[in-house]
Amino acid sequence: MNNIDRVLLESGYIPSEKEEYMNLKHREYFRNKLLAWKEELQNEMEGALRYLKEEKLNEPDLNDRAAAELDTSFELRTKDRCRKLISKIDQALGRIERDEYGYCEETGEPIGLKRLDARPIATLSIEAQERHEKYERQHNED
Repeated sequence: MNNIDRVLLESGYIPSEKEEYMNLKHREYFRNKLLAWKEELQNEMEGALRYLKEEKLNEPDLNDRAAAELDTSFELRTKDRCRKLISKIDQALGRIERDEYGYCEETGEPIGLKRLDARPIATLSIEAQERHEKYERQHNED
């Protein structure tokens, strides 16, 4: 999907299963959704970075220092979580550009609009995801 293929969506547009799966409107809807999520995560990361720059870990009181270290640890985890999600969002945007978005990596079947709306970075259908999780549970128990 290059810039020429983009369409303007009417306000409040939601993809419908009555439409052809992953048509231009669907792809544009998910592209916009992913870009908005990415911007939100980037803002969250900037906030975490500001906090880390301002945070003082040299508090004289041990309780204050422990609380500050806990806050710093939380902010670092938040930043790492955002970084990983942004990477997955970028991968999903790449799949949109290559017209591969919305199809299961394992089976090639449609992932489904409801699943993609809930998890726009999904790469597996619900069935494939369940098989993957079952496999993981079985092998983690060993």
